[in-house]
Amino acid sequence: MSSQITSQESLKLDPAAYDNLETTLTNKNGQIPLHKRFRAMFTLKNLADKESIDILAKAFDDDSILLKHEVAYVLGQIKNPYANPVLRSILANRSEDPMVRHEAAEALGAIGDLSSLDILEEYLHDENVVVRETCELAIAKIKYENGKNGQESPKSIYTSIDPAPPNGKVQSVTKLRDILLDTNLPLFERYRAMFALRNLGTTEAVLALAQGLDDPSDLFRHEIAYVFGQIQSPASVPALIKTLENMNELYMVRHEAAEALGSIATSDCLPVLRKFKNDQERVVKESCEVALDMFEYENSQEFQYADGLINQSIAVDK
Repeated sequence: MSSQITSQESLKLDPAAYDNLETTLTNKNGQIPLHKRFRAMFTLKNLADKESIDILAKAFDDDSILLKHEVAYVLGQIKNPYANPVLRSILANRSEDPMVRHEAAEALGAIGDLSSLDILEEYLHDENVVVRETCELAIAKIKYENGKNGQESPKSIYTSIDPAPPNGKVQSVTKLRDILLDTNLPLFERYRAMFALRNLGTTEAVLALAQGLDDPSDLFRHEIAYVFGQIQSPASVPALIKTLENMNELYMVRHEAAEALGSIATSDCLPVLRKFKNDQERVVKESCEVALDMFEYENSQEFQYADGLINQSIAVDK
């Protein structure tokens, strides 16, 4: 009698599975839908070994800004300094889209190596404000993480490595909102309030966060939308729909709003995602495609989203 095994340890006994993941992620035959490539990417994230990082790095040759941005995010979440060289090269590539360069800088901050401070400081004066602000955050994050003297960051119910640790000293939604919206404060402190509000996750906290979608910083607004995707609160849906429907909003903010709506996956999210699945901005269009797949997953009985090995499982005898 045999059973199908798709565990990480079993996969590592079968190098052919890595080849299949690479074929899917890099779309070698030109026929693989983007949402399937995303699932392969998150499967590689879960494997989190050097071979997976090497495969992920190959996706930076793709012409999809969305895919490359997400690959940079995943490399940061793996938190292995082995990825630093490729992330440094992406940040330094001024011909690359700012959305991808920003994510490479954020990933360097997530990995947290002091050796990354030099390149992050170099691009503190980049011509693109999103890149500049991300480098500012990443530098503050690395210095914070390396200066804690053994003190742990406040615990979170979320598994993501965030651009800033949540503010663990303030529990009042009103006070956190005031910090969040105070543009005179350092961005790092405002982000800490943002993630503290995320961790609270109440309707009051969500409505406070929604006020951040009027912030002058594109980077800040994009992060608010990302946080809403994590919280998955229906209370954030009206603000996210408004953001996605705003044709004057920056594409990287609208993209994040689309993916958040796919993650929340209530019935009122579906029409707006369908409406913008042919958006004139490719990043938004592709985000809606991925979000519709996420919507389907959230409303299904599927065991996991990162299912890039479902058809590549290993049969073993019992």
